[in-house]
Amino acid sequence: MIMGIGVDTVNIERFERIITETPAFIRRIFTPNERSRNVRSQAVRFAAKEAVAKVLGAPAGLNWQDCEVATAESGQPYLIIRGTIADRARKLGINRIHLSLTHDEPMAIAIATAEYLSDAELEHLRKFNPESYRLSVITETSADEG
Repeated sequence: MIMGIGVDTVNIERFERIITETPAFIRRIFTPNERSRNVRSQAVRFAAKEAVAKVLGAPAGLNWQDCEVATAESGQPYLIIRGTIADRARKLGINRIHLSLTHDEPMAIAIATAEYLSDAELEHLRKFNPESYRLSVITETSADEG
């Protein structure tokens, strides 16, 4: 069942000005892995974090670094969710978040789709598409699965 959709757009040029003028912004928002990316990739990752916050209702107290945007070998973006982000998702009954990213000057766009899957649906996903399961399911025990 779809629980919510979040979308965000970021103007890449404006984003670049912000990170140039405020270097602390990068350290506050991005994980070390994300900091090594180029400006376009950082802009779309920021849009992704905003989209995830929106799908979670944007409550106060979310730690931006608890939501890391990573890339699978296939090129598919996925989330590594932990801490405040994972706690909020679980509280809302969300156990899977899909992510779609694109950037084409001058904009970066991200869409996050949150859903709840039953135990049977999760098992089906794990059995028939283990890579998708690993990349997108929020579990109780593993903070590094997104």
